[in-house]
Amino acid sequence: MSTAEDTLKAKTKDGSVISGGHLVAKALKAEGVDTIFTLCGGHIIDIYDGCLDEGIRIVDVRHEQVAAHAADGYARQTGKLGCVVTTAGPGCTNAVTGVATAFRSESPVLHIGGQSALSQWKMQGLQDLPHVDMMKPITKFASTVMSTERIADMVSMAARECFAGAYGPSYLEIPRDVLDREIPNERAVLPKPGHYRASVRSIGDPADIEKLADILVNAERPAILFGQQVWAARGQDEAIALIRGLDIPGYFNGASRGLLPPGDPHHFDRTRTLAFSKADVVVIIGTPFDFRMGYGKRINVPTLVQIDQGYNMVGKNRDIDLGIAGDPGAVCKAVLEACSGRIKNDKRQARQQWMKMLAEQEEVAYQKVLPLLKSDQNPIHPYRVAYELNEFLGEDTIYIGDGGDVVTISAQAVRPRGPGQWMDPGALGSLGVGTGFALAAKLANPNKEVLCYYGDGAFSMTAFDMESCDRFHAPYLAVIGNNSAMNQIRYGQIAKYGEQRGNVGNKLGDVEFSKFAHMLGNHGEEVREASEIQPALRRAREAIARTGRSAVVNIWVDPNEYAPGTKNQTMYK
Repeated sequence: MSTAEDTLKAKTKDGSVISGGHLVAKALKAEGVDTIFTLCGGHIIDIYDGCLDEGIRIVDVRHEQVAAHAADGYARQTGKLGCVVTTAGPGCTNAVTGVATAFRSESPVLHIGGQSALSQWKMQGLQDLPHVDMMKPITKFASTVMSTERIADMVSMAARECFAGAYGPSYLEIPRDVLDREIPNERAVLPKPGHYRASVRSIGDPADIEKLADILVNAERPAILFGQQVWAARGQDEAIALIRGLDIPGYFNGASRGLLPPGDPHHFDRTRTLAFSKADVVVIIGTPFDFRMGYGKRINVPTLVQIDQGYNMVGKNRDIDLGIAGDPGAVCKAVLEACSGRIKNDKRQARQQWMKMLAEQEEVAYQKVLPLLKSDQNPIHPYRVAYELNEFLGEDTIYIGDGGDVVTISAQAVRPRGPGQWMDPGALGSLGVGTGFALAAKLANPNKEVLCYYGDGAFSMTAFDMESCDRFHAPYLAVIGNNSAMNQIRYGQIAKYGEQRGNVGNKLGDVEFSKFAHMLGNHGEEVREASEIQPALRRAREAIARTGRSAVVNIWVDPNEYAPGTKNQTMYK
């Protein structure tokens, strides 16, 4: 029997037929999927049966948004395909925010959804909606599976699209009768693992690698910004080798935060604006010129280079001097090899002076913000919370930010200690990602500590799935910066309309979230004094270790303190 035929061995006693749900599971197994995130639904239960046979873990949560965020988070943490399975209709619509978040964050997620039977096509069956039409704008690939014979083939096709160019999500809708139907093994189309993919580690045009090498060899004040794609494509080792080998200051955003530990001589994070105005060469690797980058217009240097997995993103929103479409790690490795032994001593010395100047300015910037970071004011300054969180982080703590203003402030101080240990919503700016991310991060890294810092608005969106985290033995520490408001929006509203109208539509009630933890049988504390933050965090850590259950630390912060970006409304500029 061939490998493909053996893989298609049926669940039935004689092995002659196989159901659509089992074909889904076998195709997922071939893709390396070991976990699916879901919420029970009648349209897709045969997939569960198949997953149980294939040894794929089924993690069921209380809301499909959380399931989709968890699939996204699992992809980010493992580098593998994330998978969310939902029923039709509201199951699909509830997952839309999570899929859209993955789309803007370039995360490889396969969303498999149910649909009414083909025999009831366009008859307004239970939970019937035009799912594919809805999902097309927020996925790289979306399709209905029209026959049981093609199920595994379509799963492989959708998965392949998730990793084509810049990563992203795909959607497959499988009608109920297509999924439940059994067919003879020989009629099933199952691509053979390792035989339907090409390597995605492209370096682009080799001539452009030589051009970039020439540029960097002759630069005296170069700087590189590493973005989400570097970690997503697992190119961190090559990226770090490049800046260390060529003595280039590195800046990091999104999931690339943590690629270098704080204190590394090539790690910079407080002088990006200065570097992007004084450098002679800036290289942007794996992040688009979107609103977070001022659409590229804040960079004013003689030479600007962009490297991106997606050809369509190279040179988008502003002109560049050189563009390379390729894998971040492969390109970094090729450029370093092309530069080997070519940098002259005078250029090397100029770079070291350049990094020395930037390091001095990093310290100046830190000293400027230090009074806020160590503020003893009451109500607690959100900068003090950020400082205490950074002091609390362990070498293996995965930090998740889920919120608006308080989380934006945390980026001023929180420095993850290792690769993959920073997670945020990305460019969509979704609130509510934290609980799903925490569940995924702990399942993917059971020996690491997981800490999610929420705004109180974000926490209240998905917090009930803390129970799911505990049920699946994935406890985490939830820390809430509670200002009883949607403060990032509140500031702009007050600035535009004044106090009376500015507090409309953004104020929340005062909630002691520690009581929510107690309701679940978990450790919970309220913190109202800055000096109590660190002791409360330590007690929560100890409680998680002792009980194997999650913990909540609710920190009351000043609602009238805001992040600089919020005050400048840079997200809208």
